[in-house]
Amino acid sequence: MGSALNYIIALLIAGFSLISYWCKREENTVTGEVQHIDMTVDQEIALGLQAAPQMAQQYGGLHRDDQATAKVKNIGQRLVQQTKAGSSPYRFDFHLLADEKTLNAFALPGGQIFITAGLLRKLSTEGQLAGILGHEIGHVIARHSAEQLAKAKLTQGLAGAAGIATYDPDRPASASGAIAAAAIAKLLTLKYGREDELESDLWAVKFTAEAGYDPRGMIEVMKILGAARNGASSPEFFQTHPNPENRIARLETAIQEEFPQGVPSGLIQ
Repeated sequence: MGSALNYIIALLIAGFSLISYWCKREENTVTGEVQHIDMTVDQEIALGLQAAPQMAQQYGGLHRDDQATAKVKNIGQRLVQQTKAGSSPYRFDFHLLADEKTLNAFALPGGQIFITAGLLRKLSTEGQLAGILGHEIGHVIARHSAEQLAKAKLTQGLAGAAGIATYDPDRPASASGAIAAAAIAKLLTLKYGREDELESDLWAVKFTAEAGYDPRGMIEVMKILGAARNGASSPEFFQTHPNPENRIARLETAIQEEFPQGVPSGLIQ
């Protein structure tokens, strides 16, 4: 009787999680894509602002180099002001983190964007920095964080349902089924995250070109990161981002589609 009840409860939880996820759909006003989103734009902005200080602290806080910080902010704001990102409802702000060793860049929901001093030091041109910041802006306007949070809520509900269905009070070790379900859910989330990264690469090409930067700078960034990966330790960048070799091919295709007659001269390198 207990086992049958467990399955009924599990089915109800799973059904509710799936219905909640699939029913919450809305069109992205910037990209035009219909997405499964479980929060408003204002909630995204508030969440990003709330999380920003804690995220910065994980990388040693904000960098004290005012000149380098101003460079990051100026290039970031140029990308926003000269592209459709500027017509979005998000409040973009760009931050340079003090961490000199870690190679990483990331965006929080709502427009808070970060790059570590370690990664900035590896870059040699404004176009390369613009490519990274354009990529992170792409995450924000595509609402990738909000999508991931909605997926996490769904997979958490399904994992909980699996745990209830497989739990046997006479065999407590059966609870490992819930752990396995949660692990699978995490892998699914990672897969979607990698697709988000590739999509943001395409936005980086558009944004950099529209703002007057050479979009090939992002290809150079991938080569820099690929070289760093062959060193003593892999950049933190690769914990969430796809391998650069895969992305370079996609970037080259995107640039060719954006400029079928070739990249024009005069763009900022």
